[in-house]
Amino acid sequence: MRYILVLLATLGIIVSALALREHYRTEGDSPCSINERWDCGIVNHSPYAVIRGVPVAFLGIAGYLLMAALAWRRAYLWLLFAALAALSYSLYLAHIEAHVLGVWCVYCVISLGVISLITLLSLGMTFTSARKPIGASV
Repeated sequence: MRYILVLLATLGIIVSALALREHYRTEGDSPCSINERWDCGIVNHSPYAVIRGVPVAFLGIAGYLLMAALAWRRAYLWLLFAALAALSYSLYLAHIEAHVLGVWCVYCVISLGVISLITLLSLGMTFTSARKPIGASV
């Protein structure tokens, strides 16, 4: 299971890196500017794409790196805490996209899917490992 979780975290790093690239894009159209409802450029250049001067996409990369390390170490309870925090913030950002900006970012939606899967899998692994007898390997 840890390999699947690390793979998902790697996918999250890639998607966050693409969003970070979009955040710093200054010329040309966004490659994911599909229509008036789907435009990563609008989302990644909004005031909601930065926290205290740090791009949210950069925080996403750091968070996915942490989750990959926790998954690799099989620290599923800590991974669950990190994933729940990330999922909560991702849901907040989805709310902003839907109800404030009125525009969706493809990268953000993929990231929301990835963090949802990581959360579900880490939840399952946390409960599975908690039910094993002492001394049994995970």
